[in-house]
Amino acid sequence: MNLNLTGKNAIVCGSTQGLGWASAIELALLGANVTLMARDEKKLKEAIKNLDVTKNQKHTYIVADFQYPEKVERAITNYLSGNKSVNILVNNTGGPKGGNAVDATPEEFLQAFNSHLICNHILVKAVLPSIKSSGYGRIINIISTSVKEPIAGLAVSNTIRAAVASWAKTLANELGQFGITVNNVLPGYTRTARYDAIVKNKMAATQKSDEEIEADFIAQIPLQKIGTPEEFGAAVAFLCSPAASYITGINLPVDGGRLSCL
Repeated sequence: MNLNLTGKNAIVCGSTQGLGWASAIELALLGANVTLMARDEKKLKEAIKNLDVTKNQKHTYIVADFQYPEKVERAITNYLSGNKSVNILVNNTGGPKGGNAVDATPEEFLQAFNSHLICNHILVKAVLPSIKSSGYGRIINIISTSVKEPIAGLAVSNTIRAAVASWAKTLANELGQFGITVNNVLPGYTRTARYDAIVKNKMAATQKSDEEIEADFIAQIPLQKIGTPEEFGAAVAFLCSPAASYITGINLPVDGGRLSCL
């Protein structure tokens, strides 16, 4: 199986922690040159030091805040102006805060739409000429299992993630002719800061302990455990590899079997 990404250049968004960071690590282990993209330059500099360089890789970073699409566009334009080549783009940013649909404001939907779909679209449009000319292209969107089963209490996220999934499927249909694959990876319960926040919110709403909340979650999962970022990152890296060249337009759950739908 060909998992070699030596010489390939990847941009990984939201990559100083959590799922983005885990994905960046796995891509680097397969040989890719990784460009981390996030808003905190201090964290980016620290993260770069911890990426694998055993295959003579060169890693770098881009500073951009996904709350401001115009800043994302400016940052990626400046990066590409240095004749940087791109083969892989991993779109990822923090999820919107929780809450019910009837309580959400229009502004919350608009902010999430901009941070997720619009910023993803800006990045794809920016890197597409480079990906096309390179002859190797992988676009991954880290979204949510809510695109298959909406998650109670995450109304804004449910709505916007579904929009991203439909956008990605459309892109897969359009870009297949160039040999570019576009896939979505859907994290289930995974030990990240986002998971900790969900547990904390559940504790406040139910008066249960964190151990009780986690036990409730595990009871829903056939593999009987909470996932690790490393397990998720491995799935992302596989879809970016040459071995996944005939897989496109899919929503891949990495959730221990929790989803009840096919």
